[in-house]
Amino acid sequence: MLQRDSPGLVLASGSAARRALLQAAGLRFETRTPSVDEAAVKTAARLEGTGAEQAALMLAELKAAQVACNEPGALVIGADQILVCGRTWFDKPADIEAAQAQLEALRGDTHRLATAAVCVLDGRCVWHHVASPHLTMRAFSDTFLTAYLDAEGDRVLGSVGCYRLEGLGVHLFEQVDGNHAAILGLPLLPLLRFLRQYAVLVE
Repeated sequence: MLQRDSPGLVLASGSAARRALLQAAGLRFETRTPSVDEAAVKTAARLEGTGAEQAALMLAELKAAQVACNEPGALVIGADQILVCGRTWFDKPADIEAAQAQLEALRGDTHRLATAAVCVLDGRCVWHHVASPHLTMRAFSDTFLTAYLDAEGDRVLGSVGCYRLEGLGVHLFEQVDGNHAAILGLPLLPLLRFLRQYAVLVE
């Protein structure tokens, strides 16, 4: 057994990609979806001059802390991701039209994904990590964009970048620099390193 029975793990996220990453690594965990007003936190962060990485870290900890209130003794994993292109922060698109506009804005440019993860135990943050992969979209045609959105459908609404790099989204890119798991929303290798150090996993 790679994972010890205690403490239990809880993922404070509704993200299918994050859940799949932990499952692929063979971890046993429960999933809880937190209720945090992310837009309000990001707005306040921007007004205070907080950077995207720090804002993502704040959101990750808020999510984990909220779930940890109802999970005593469990190690709660929180995560957040903010896409930054130039001076603009992007959120998940509300609909296909918004996704199209967002991809048009990102086309031919390089953006970064401020990807934060934390672990909270009984209200105390015991670990945190931030990764910032950089991705360059190719200057794809309008014809390609229409075909891509038709093929992906509502799946593009589940990502801040309107893409699944593990799927058809890979066709959008010219270059990708950064850890694949961090791009998907969770810096998995640093998390696993911490879980071994914390004796959740066998060293």
